Amino acid sequence: NIVAAVRADRFVVSWHADERCEERGATAWQLVAGIEHAELVRERPRSKPNPSVVLRQQLPDGSEVEAIWAWMTESKRALLVTVYFRD
Repeated sequence: NIVAAVRADRFVVSWHADERCEERGATAWQLVAGIEHAELVRERPRSKPNPSVVLRQQLPDGSEVEAIWAWMTESKRALLVTVYFRD
């Protein structure tokens, strides 16, 4: 659902994710563009307030990050929650 929503431009970026991207020298569009090649690390169906997944993604400079994307059931949109370096 999350990847399909991002493909269809039905997603939002949280303020927190935007700030974390800036701190890590990334932009949200890089994560959006790379979602097709993301690796599923973990599904979190019971996370609150929305079910979410952890995806391992590669930035254009080759560094790997993990991004948490949530599924907003009511609006059927994806939400980029945060991004962080794996190590």
